[in-house]
Formats: sequence, C-alpha cells, structure tokens
Amino acid sequence: MAVNVVITGASAGIGRATARLYAGRGANIVLVARGRAGLQAAADEVEVLGGRALVQVADTADMRQVEAAADAAEEAFGPIDVWINCAFTSAFAPFDDIKAEEYQRVTDVTYHGFVHGTRAALKRMLPRDRGTIVQVGSALGERAVPLQSAYCGAKHAINGFTSSVRTELLHRGSNVHITIVQMPAVNTSQFSWVHSLLPGHPSPVPPIYQPEVAARGVLHAADHPRRKQYFVGASTVATIWANRIAPALLDRYLARTGFESQQTDGRPTGESNLFKPVDQSPGSDHGAHGVFDDSSHARSWQAAIARHRLLSLTGVGLAAGGVAAALRRQNGTSPIS
Repeated sequence: MAVNVVITGASAGIGRATARLYAGRGANIVLVARGRAGLQAAADEVEVLGGRALVQVADTADMRQVEAAADAAEEAFGPIDVWINCAFTSAFAPFDDIKAEEYQRVTDVTYHGFVHGTRAALKRMLPRDRGTIVQVGSALGERAVPLQSAYCGAKHAINGFTSSVRTELLHRGSNVHITIVQMPAVNTSQFSWVHSLLPGHPSPVPPIYQPEVAARGVLHAADHPRRKQYFVGASTVATIWANRIAPALLDRYLARTGFESQQTDGRPTGESNLFKPVDQSPGSDHGAHGVFDDSSHARSWQAAIARHRLLSLTGVGLAAGGVAAALRRQNGTSPIS
C-alpha cells in the first residue's frame, strides 16, 4: 500500500528533493507551499517518477490554511502516514537592521509553521495511534551565527518544541513518533530569494551539500522515527558538538569570519520571498537546487554512518574533538567558556 505523505515547503530545496525520493517509492504526496508554479513543477516531477501528487497552495504561518491542506490530503489519499515540516523563510541582516514585522514574519513561518504542521498532524494521528512527524532542523538550531538571528532563533525554538512534544508522546506510550533531522549548509534556492540586506549575494557556509543528501536523511528518519534526532553532514556533527565543548571559542571565530563567509562577491538578486512567493507566476519555478552546484557535495559519508548508532557515536567524538582543537589553535585563546 502506498504511503501518504505531506511535505510543507515542497516547491523547492529539501522539501522538493524529498518529494522526488518519495515519488520513487510510489507514495501519495501532498505538496504544500505558497508558490503555485514551484508546486506544479514539483507535482509534475512526482507523477513522472511514479508517485501521485496533490498540490495545496498554503501559507504555513496560517493555521487555518494548514488545517485545510490536511483535510484535503486525507480526503484525496486517506490517513496521513508521514508529515514533514520543511517550510521556512529567513532574513540576512544584522539584528538591528531587521524590521519588527520582518522578524515576526520569519518567526511565524519558520517556527509557528512547524507548530501548526505538527498540530494538524497530531490531530489526525493521535486518535489512530499511528503516524510519523519529521522536522527538518538545522545545525544553526544549536549553534547560532551572525546575520541570521531570526532564523537561528526559530530553529532553536523548534528543537525545544519538538523535544517537549516527544516527551509527551513517550509519556502516553503513543505509537505516534516525532523526530528531527539537523541539516548542514544546503544548496537550495533560498539564497537567491531570501530577504537580504547584505551587499553581496547570500551564501551558505561551506561545506555545502546538495538537497538530495538532506532528503535521504529525511526519508531515513521517517523510516526510523524512534530516534530523537539525526545529523546530516560531518559539518553538522562537528558544529553541534564543538559548540557544546567550546562555545565561547565559536563565538569569537564566527564574529571574525561569519560576515564574509555568508556572502559572495556577486550581486544580490533583489528578490525576496519573505512576504510573498517568487515562484508564483508561470515560468518562475526555481527547482530543488540553488546556484552553488559547482561547490556542493552530492554525498555525505557521515550521513551513511549515522544510520548505524555505534559508528555514528565514534564519528561524533572524533569530529568534535578535531574541530575544538582547530578552533583553539586559530583563536589562540583558552578553552574556558
């Protein structure tokens, strides 16, 4: 029997790459996002790859629209088996340059959108006592960087929210599971349409991975949702654990390098999807990939190892120790935080 999957943020990036992988399994996929052109292109790909698609134009910041999408999903395909929260937006600028309404908008989509998606999924899954929710997280949900205060704050909030809900489900002995996949820098179209006040073109901090690497991590988490969280990419493991070991060193390092490393010499596109989608009109589809294909990795050895708990723990220790030592050498400071 085909699996019924809802994916928010499905018109581009990780969400779209995840839809493609599920389509290869013959899944029924409900594609949720704001941009109609991007959604329709994603739906066409799903059908070609062997899945069935339902397009739902919705803003996940609005609970009523999320509820309507969930109703449409179950009316079309039956009970939802997997709900994947992936929709987000961001703002690249120093905190004091971001307007209050812009900050609120990032929070409403990137954090409250996950809350709304989780609420809609649980409303339907709990009475049936089955189902899986996967949150697409980020290494920036534990280690914040400059110029992305709104996004980092939202991702930190998602971690706390998800942990709380998970403990409640465990307390009930529920067969509904929730897990989170912490992502590295990914080559998505967000860097071409993100709201930015930077002089250069916004850029992910290397190493950069292709969306398919992230999508494989999402599918593995959905298939094995009992684990609290998964890390994708060696850089995610190193960043999270080095932050736990030497957070003050990372503060100093990012203060020195974090501004230049998040932008290129190229000119910004001038587009912004903060308040309205840029893939709405015909011909405006951006696809799954961003503009950094030439510098992005299509594979992650760490992600493969992470599927095996013992090997994963060994890799974590080695990566964290190496990064912490490197930071101490670069900063020439004490490890005391």
